[in-house]
Amino acid sequence: MDVVNLEAKLATFAEHFQPRTVGEFNGHDLMVAKLQGPFRWHAHDDTDDFFLVLKGRLTIELRDRTVSLGPGELFVVPRGVEHRPVAEEEVHLLLIERTGTPNTGDPATAAPRRVI
Repeated sequence: MDVVNLEAKLATFAEHFQPRTVGEFNGHDLMVAKLQGPFRWHAHDDTDDFFLVLKGRLTIELRDRTVSLGPGELFVVPRGVEHRPVAEEEVHLLLIERTGTPNTGDPATAAPRRVI
């Protein structure tokens, strides 16, 4: 694997809620994504959901509380916990998920895997 510049990778696309795989690690995708607005409520039954904010502010709504993250902060949503990311303004993220994990929790509605 070569050095990966996350800012350069993020500059290659503009779409929101369409993660891009920039590397792999022990069967997991290392992804960057841009978010703006609310995402759908969803859960991942078989895996945790890792969020690291690179730029902007992200709110992760859980059914029993809300988590607010700024640049350099991360949060792991435990497997099976329903959640909804919300970004009032554009947010840049690093995500780590098992390869093949649907971003919506449902393969039928998930964004396709894109490698950049």
